[in-house]
Amino acid sequence: MVTMGKSGLGAQRRERLKALREAALHRPVLARHLSDGFNGRWSRRQWAQASLMATMVMLVAAIVPGFSPTQSTPAPTPRLSMALPLPSLPLARRHGQAGDSWQLVRVERGQTLASLFKQLGLSPNTLHRVMQQPGARESLTRLRPGTELAFDMPVGEGGTGGELRGLRFDRDTNHRVEMSLDGDRIQQKLIERPTDTRTVVLSGKVGRSLFRSARKVGLTAANINTLTDDIFKYDIDFNDDVAASDRFSVVVEQTWREGELISTGPVLAATFTTGKTLHTGFRFLREGKAEYFTGDGRPLKKSFIRMPIPYARLTSGFGARRHPVLGRMRMHKGVDYAAGTGTPIMAAGDARVVSAGWQGGYGNAVVLDHGRGYTTLYGHMSRIGKIKRGQRIAQGTVIGYVGSTGMSTGPHLHYEFRINGVHRNPLSITMPPPEPLRGPALAQFRQQTAVALTRIQKVENIIYADAGPAPKQVASIAAAKKNGRKG
Repeated sequence: MVTMGKSGLGAQRRERLKALREAALHRPVLARHLSDGFNGRWSRRQWAQASLMATMVMLVAAIVPGFSPTQSTPAPTPRLSMALPLPSLPLARRHGQAGDSWQLVRVERGQTLASLFKQLGLSPNTLHRVMQQPGARESLTRLRPGTELAFDMPVGEGGTGGELRGLRFDRDTNHRVEMSLDGDRIQQKLIERPTDTRTVVLSGKVGRSLFRSARKVGLTAANINTLTDDIFKYDIDFNDDVAASDRFSVVVEQTWREGELISTGPVLAATFTTGKTLHTGFRFLREGKAEYFTGDGRPLKKSFIRMPIPYARLTSGFGARRHPVLGRMRMHKGVDYAAGTGTPIMAAGDARVVSAGWQGGYGNAVVLDHGRGYTTLYGHMSRIGKIKRGQRIAQGTVIGYVGSTGMSTGPHLHYEFRINGVHRNPLSITMPPPEPLRGPALAQFRQQTAVALTRIQKVENIIYADAGPAPKQVASIAAAKKNGRKG
């Protein structure tokens, strides 16, 4: 029996521990990067995660073309161009089918029907035959710029035009004439073209330019001139009193045909707002003449113009002065306005011509009778306008031109104003108010303007609905409406 000491047991223990350490160090590791609990085999959770990742990769590759390694760019499809001959123009189209070649021509300034025929290569004989037709001369003699004419001509050899086969033009707004030419025979057909007339309110702001803003909303140049020269010229200075924020509303009649605006009629009513003041004007025919009145029937036009020559310079006033020719003190019974020779002179008001010709020291002179005892004299004219004794003329009519005839030292207008034969200073006298409408004329005025007044009131209420109270505007509209209902 062998007995081992403590040293022998210790050595064996050390050898055994060494062997275990070596075995542990040399054991193979399959998945070091996995969790510390990985034993070389995947768990169910790891298999599920791997399957999910693989499925997502396949879906991305199928949806996004750039990720698919098997996608290939389709080869371009080859194209072939071929020149195909156009079919020949049928014989019927070249020689007989009416209406296959209508040419629309718009008349330009200075053009006549004869020049249009020459431009299209049509013979003067054809023009003569067309003009012999009933009503043709009245419609085609004076063609306005913008007028449209349609010519039906067959297509000749090589694309050139042939003889005229048809002509179409508008006789008036509601009728169109269509001529058919067949040899020496011409047949006319009158085609009725119905129109639609609408009463509309055109409204806008003055902005940078009244003319441009008014044209933009649909007013014509004539409508704008009516606003500035006829309706509001006595109450509004369009050079200094108008701001960009001021508004205007105008009632007009528009004529439409087949969806196209044909014409715009005169101003039936208008309002113009300057600051907080509302100006109104309504059109009415008094004794056959169109005038503009306030809502209560008072004329907007003043009886007399202060200056028969606009923007002239006053050189001599009314009263005693030393006469420049006679050299002695003498009563100057009028006022003198200096202006260049040939400057137009206007009638100060509606009048009847009393005399027009040479009148002593006045030279070429015109005397006008305005009724109710008012007369005016215009002297030293270079020549007299196209007026004659006894003729009735309207305010603003050109009656002559500035000159230096008679006892005069230079070109100027000598203007006198008389009441019952007594000379008065035209610069200081209170001009008589114009005659308002009365009796049946006033009742007719209220009846005619009721529609326009209602339309303007509606538009103005819409415009100022969000602007707060405007006493002057509301009072003016309400007063006009009240007066209109009395008739």
